[in-house]
Amino acid sequence: MSMMLNSSVHSDDVDVLAGALYAWCAERSIRLHSQEGLSIASKAIDLYNAGHQTQDQLLGALHGNELH
Repeated sequence: MSMMLNSSVHSDDVDVLAGALYAWCAERSIRLHSQEGLSIASKAIDLYNAGHQTQDQLLGALHGNELH
């Protein structure tokens, strides 16, 4: 799983990531602690670090990168 290696993680960062992740999982009736939930969490961190830093941007990017 990817790790956020920024020097500091702010609560706003966690809120954006968690909000997008919970929304994505809820839309698909996927448990967060399932293998698919953990995989999308890793992808969400990668996308966040790549510049998708609002919940809407992150959800859009996650929708564009559906797991198969």
